Amino acid sequence: MGTPEFSVPTLEALIAHHDVIGVVTQPDKRKGRGKAMACPPVKETALKHNISVYQPVKVREEAFVETLKELEPDVIVVVAFGQILPESILNIPKYGCINVHASLLPKYRGAAPIQWAVINGEKETGITTMYMAKGLDTGDMIDKIVIPVEPKETGETLHDKLSAAGGKLILETLAKLEAGTAVRIPQNDAESSYAGMLTKELGEIDWTKSAAAIERLIRGLNSWPSAYTHMNGKTLKIWDADVEADPANGQTAVPGTVTDVKKDCFYVQTGDGQLKVNEVQLQGKKRMPVQAFLLGYPVKKGMVYGGQN
Repeated sequence: MGTPEFSVPTLEALIAHHDVIGVVTQPDKRKGRGKAMACPPVKETALKHNISVYQPVKVREEAFVETLKELEPDVIVVVAFGQILPESILNIPKYGCINVHASLLPKYRGAAPIQWAVINGEKETGITTMYMAKGLDTGDMIDKIVIPVEPKETGETLHDKLSAAGGKLILETLAKLEAGTAVRIPQNDAESSYAGMLTKELGEIDWTKSAAAIERLIRGLNSWPSAYTHMNGKTLKIWDADVEADPANGQTAVPGTVTDVKKDCFYVQTGDGQLKVNEVQLQGKKRMPVQAFLLGYPVKKGMVYGGQN
């Protein structure tokens, strides 16, 4: 059971080493400007391997639960599926429902653990395999793999690393389940935090925050939904930036103010330190290095970003 690109390496690992009798994913959705129907990445992978695909609108529907029972799976592996499983499904497989979760539980439970690890400045994160229970990511843990968060890690690069790691870890976990050597490790609820869903609004830069916090937000929300500010009434996405601790010329300004402009970058005052902006994207335009951006859109010292400026 899985839906997005993140789930694909786990499915491919299972196909290579086990007998996958069915794939459950979310229904096809309309996407893009043309609103054409698009199927989830997991479905595309399953169809390539001639595996039966099931796309219930709600997994708790009695007819679908009966279909799962008829399949008689030994184990159900769940990776970023997108629906909460009822007990009627959790109790079907002999070895249980095993979740591949993108954090070192119980640290980040919820929908967006990858991005929040970057935004919050974690030095490491990882993958946890766990028995699924009624709560949200609360089941007993089985295995973990630790992945360092690099200094310039983005939500996208970390997503890809954890996705690949999940495909490897699930094979180790299933081997232990089959051998009867898997150990249940209860989670400490007191150590957990909730990694809520990402929204576009989350990306609006609050220049009163520190340069370090803003730089992490930029990386964490890359590639979606992206961090942004406003320039002349238009949205200006910031794709790459660095923290500059020392104020330009020893001066500080109101947060959001452009303090200096160079050939290939410009500096913006924050609540603590300055942000050196390297790559941007103006509304309706392509992503580009600041050097190219400045050729068509003058940025002047003293300009103030934020609000609807």
